[in-house]
Amino acid sequence: MSAIVSLYLDTRRQKKDGTFPVKLRVTFQRKQQYYPTSITLTESQWEKVGKPKPREDFIRDTKRLLETFSGRAEKIIRDMPLFSFEEFEKRYAGSSEAPSDNVVVGFESYIGQLKQERRVKTAESYQCAANAINRYHQRKTPLTYRDIDPQWLKGFEQWMIGNGNSITTVGIYLRSLRTIYNQAVEDGIVDRDSYPFTKRRYQLPTGRNVKKALTLADIEKIFHYPAKPGTAEEKARDLWLFSYLCNGMNPKDMARLTYQQVGAKQIRFIRAKTERTKRDVKAINVIITEDIRRIIDKWGQKPVAPQRYVFDVLEPGMSADREMAVIRQFVKTINKYIRRIASTLGIDKDVTTYTARHSFSTVLKRSGAPIEFISESLGHQDIRTTESYLDSFEDEVKLQYANALTSFRSSKEHD
Repeated sequence: MSAIVSLYLDTRRQKKDGTFPVKLRVTFQRKQQYYPTSITLTESQWEKVGKPKPREDFIRDTKRLLETFSGRAEKIIRDMPLFSFEEFEKRYAGSSEAPSDNVVVGFESYIGQLKQERRVKTAESYQCAANAINRYHQRKTPLTYRDIDPQWLKGFEQWMIGNGNSITTVGIYLRSLRTIYNQAVEDGIVDRDSYPFTKRRYQLPTGRNVKKALTLADIEKIFHYPAKPGTAEEKARDLWLFSYLCNGMNPKDMARLTYQQVGAKQIRFIRAKTERTKRDVKAINVIITEDIRRIIDKWGQKPVAPQRYVFDVLEPGMSADREMAVIRQFVKTINKYIRRIASTLGIDKDVTTYTARHSFSTVLKRSGAPIEFISESLGHQDIRTTESYLDSFEDEVKLQYANALTSFRSSKEHD
């Protein structure tokens, strides 16, 4: 039996500001122990935090911080070979040394954790963010969490753009910094009242969504492209189509797909991107069409065995670094040939594996599929993420709707 972690609003003693302390509750064999957090809330705020999608910035930030508290406790419990409250308290409290308020140290610690979890690509992204922050700081004294205020964040944003970086890159780096800052709040390194990442203080920039989806007509051209049988070009085309047909499956998930996940009527898998980062992650279900089955039969490894990878990309026992390198080459190869095919067909877009995912969602949208269905198919937890994937309607459809505004003209002309 494993210990259970939950959050609890302790209403026994109200503070002068009308709030109550939020505590971490750990339950094991019917025994409960409570541990303090740095967060206090009113009863109405606590009720809002419990809702799936709170609207207020303060409530959303608080919910995220509380999830960080409980997530850390759950990880500690998972890593314990045998649970005891005494051992849990020792691990949860950490070492006796005062935690560092050096932001770069925070990055290094988190990057090490990511590497242990084999999340190499994410670790590299955080390392890039840390490098950029280091270059911007350029002082003899280390950058501390107390240095991170709205003015510093705006300065970093302007410096990044001035050095030729896109607003999308700035947003990615600052979201990484926000995660490290949240960890520091959880560890008691910085006071929560200093939290700068709010709508009123500093709002993270978001890049303009560059439309990446293909039209159905372009996808039809790729589908019927006469690649020479048995060539690398034919394989790249088929694997690109496999991604498109399988809910926009990520190349990493394609590489890690095993026959055990392929049933008679559907493929069932959990995205590698989310399996370690979210709780209660739902599996993605892909209905197997004739075209999907044809691609598996043509390019799948033989003989078929439950634990065997479907496609010949990875090998069992690979290190995380080696696996990442192989998947990158896999993506590079597909992109090389699919770009050639697109160019030959006169498709005026940069077609990549990422295009397949965007095209899947956008074609469904244009066919009238509900956004909730598209979101579930992509494995998104938030519909707003799905909305960012969806391309606008094709020009022909826009013209059709525009003509509808004066459809009375055509009816009179026929009278």
